[in-house]
Amino acid sequence: MYPGVWDPVVGEVEAAGHEFTTDLHDAEFLIYAGGQLPDPLPANIGFVQFVFSGIDRLIDAGVMRPGGVRWANAAGVYGKPVAEIALTLLLSQLHHVKAASLAGSFRARGPIDAAQGWLFDAATVAIVGAGGIADALIPMLRPFGVKVVAVNRSGHPVEGADETHPMSAADHVWREADAFVLAMPLTGETAGLVDASKFQAMKSSAVVVNVGRGELIVTDDLVDALRGGEIAGAALDVTDPEPLPDGHPLWRLPNCTITPHIAATGRIAQRMIAPQIIANAAAFEAGERMPTEVDVERGY
Repeated sequence: MYPGVWDPVVGEVEAAGHEFTTDLHDAEFLIYAGGQLPDPLPANIGFVQFVFSGIDRLIDAGVMRPGGVRWANAAGVYGKPVAEIALTLLLSQLHHVKAASLAGSFRARGPIDAAQGWLFDAATVAIVGAGGIADALIPMLRPFGVKVVAVNRSGHPVEGADETHPMSAADHVWREADAFVLAMPLTGETAGLVDASKFQAMKSSAVVVNVGRGELIVTDDLVDALRGGEIAGAALDVTDPEPLPDGHPLWRLPNCTITPHIAATGRIAQRMIAPQIIANAAAFEAGERMPTEVDVERGY
């Protein structure tokens, strides 16, 4: 395991019948948590298991590249914690928790009450990039009685969603939904997807939540949309740039709630990644495609 050893993860993988080694030249696969990898990796490494989901930075840095060693990531593993943060951000922004905190006075009660929104009031929530996070988020949304619209690349129906649309035929969704949860990976197709044109299409009461990648949103366009009232609010666990610099306008805007990329951290990964490593290793040993094997050409 590189660059450091996560003892709980190694213990679970060993308990499944694998042997841990500190010598890279003795290993058949590598568990990777970030940092600079030896390049090239020794030929005995059959695959590299990345412990997180987002791989765009690894591709950009040339760490993960076509024709190289096989890679697996953690796609879907952290669906529940990310969905929990998404729901937290959505509710916090609908009820203007940040604005109330910034006001520092009960005198803000009237304007906040007039502006707040509610999920139970026949709201439509669009989950854009409906994969593992959507699988966890949809049951969390159900008690609010919302209509759930899923948008994914293929258009294949998403369990629990009232409607599913392919990204290529989802223009109407940007006009119709009351809240948007962005949960797609960052690829050439999704970078900058939510720009000025999307904000202009949205309802003025809409709220946008981003738990995917910061670069899914054009930040300057988001600032303009929030300041100009094109949308009611945004709630972000990821930003562009990241970390978001101190003093950036988004920190000061009362209608933008931000958490510092805490939905799936190393602490969560140590608790949840081992079963996926074990499943991927079993598929690799059987000569099969791993359940979360990465298609480097596609970027996910």
